[in-house]
Amino acid sequence: MDNPKPPAQPTETILVVDDEPINVSVFGELLTPYYKVLVASSGERALHIAGNMPRPDLILLDVMMPGMDGYQVVTLLKANPDTRDIPVIFVTALNSDFEEERGLQAGAVDFVNKPCHMSTLLARIRTHLELKKARDWLKNQNVLLEAEVERRQQENQQVHLQLLQSEKLAAIGQLAAGVAHEINNPIGFVNSNLNTLSGYIRDIFSLLNGYDNLIANEPIAPETLEKIRALKIQKDLDYLRTDAPQLIAESLDGLARVRSIIQDLKNFSRVDSNNWELTDLHKSLDSTLNMVWNELKYHCTVHKEYGDIPAIYCLPSQLHQVFMNLLINAAQAIKGKGDITVRTGRLADEVWVEIADSGSGISPEHINRLFEPFFTTKPVGKGTGLGLSISQNIVEKHHGRIEVKSEIDKGTTFRICLPIEHSE
Repeated sequence: MDNPKPPAQPTETILVVDDEPINVSVFGELLTPYYKVLVASSGERALHIAGNMPRPDLILLDVMMPGMDGYQVVTLLKANPDTRDIPVIFVTALNSDFEEERGLQAGAVDFVNKPCHMSTLLARIRTHLELKKARDWLKNQNVLLEAEVERRQQENQQVHLQLLQSEKLAAIGQLAAGVAHEINNPIGFVNSNLNTLSGYIRDIFSLLNGYDNLIANEPIAPETLEKIRALKIQKDLDYLRTDAPQLIAESLDGLARVRSIIQDLKNFSRVDSNNWELTDLHKSLDSTLNMVWNELKYHCTVHKEYGDIPAIYCLPSQLHQVFMNLLINAAQAIKGKGDITVRTGRLADEVWVEIADSGSGISPEHINRLFEPFFTTKPVGKGTGLGLSISQNIVEKHHGRIEVKSEIDKGTTFRICLPIEHSE
């Protein structure tokens, strides 16, 4: 069979390992037109060459060599993860079946007896190089498949988190609607009753004022007058005149605050959370602040620095969730007493919302992992590691982004940037 035409520029490398110079010369003359050829006259030298870059694509290995023989060399090659995939062809004068079986069991891919037909040797070299290419291609495909499987798993995890988030928002929305309905009814009649009672008290005190005028202008028996005065002192009527209207006013103010909280709860967790609508972010921030106020009021001073921003199209209840996550994180980052600053502004075709705290800050090695699902810097049991991941997903759903800056012991600032207009 005729030998193939040599390539214009050899790309594959063959390592020839033989202690006989004549053999090295013959193999070199045969292979040089087709391949790059490296030479080693001992097993130790062969291991050194194979272990360095660039590695040979195939090794022609003699068995009988001084020092380390070919079987030892191939055993060490196969034990090294960097060289175990290099195909090895034994080329030896040993021609017994036992020697061939021993060589193949050691890890060689072929066993060729000396003297050999050079065309046959070239054919076997080409065959094993093609097989190596196929194995390498399959290995690369496996790596790509594993990466794709991991990517799909991460996508599925993100979808699962979004489903959990949607279910949570829907449940909160239903709860809010039910709570608002149940509380609004008693608030309504208590508010009505207090207004009516306020009118009654005004009438009662007006009547008492009439009695006082009569007592001052009409003669009354001294003993009767004394009893009336004693009763006024006993009931502390002058104090009641002042305190009763204040109590009613405070009660009405308290009911108004409860009604405002219920409205904020309804705004925060609307059942129609999948509807994109034009929203005032300042009202959204105020509603969310009211919802999480119990987490903030004891150790945080909240500062509002609202800029001039337009309303934007968004999913309001989902942005409420983002604001809530960031505000609670800010409160938990503050040990003792501290400040939380909520800022807004506009830059070009975007609006931005900043939530900054004066807390403990985030170490630089954790910044790049903040938005990974289940990653948290909080103590065990204090956080799930989902809040920021879910928040990032929501912001990206709005075609926006979250940026973070932090300094240890100085605090952290999260900035949410959202487009003013986008096609959904």
